[in-house]
Amino acid sequence: MGFYATLKSFSLAQKHFPKSHSNNGIGNAFRHSLWTCLITMYCSKISSPQKALDYAKKMTDLHEQLFPNEPLETKMDLHNNQVGMNLFEELLPGIHRQFFETSFFVEKLNQKTKTAKILEKVDDDFGDELVYLKD
Repeated sequence: MGFYATLKSFSLAQKHFPKSHSNNGIGNAFRHSLWTCLITMYCSKISSPQKALDYAKKMTDLHEQLFPNEPLETKMDLHNNQVGMNLFEELLPGIHRQFFETSFFVEKLNQKTKTAKILEKVDDDFGDELVYLKD
């Protein structure tokens, strides 16, 4: 499931943000958030939402530990991963988990990209906004 979520989030980020999904731009923020949404969605179809969230957190945090970046990049990735998990939790009460669709998350995250913030310092806190690094 994690592998499929990785492929799906990468291809959708490439489609929606062809110039910034593979650097530290807004497309990367979209991709990381979508990645955690998809991991959680796929896992919650066969397990409880809480177990799916726990698994997504462990998996995405481990990814950052195994493939370390500069501190600001790591902060950005972890923050955007959490935004994805928060979005899943936000949408969960309104939709039975068996009927979750990737398009729900893509639509919501596309909206969030319009208000994304530039992360400049490791201690910056933008709550539930997507963050990205200035070019």
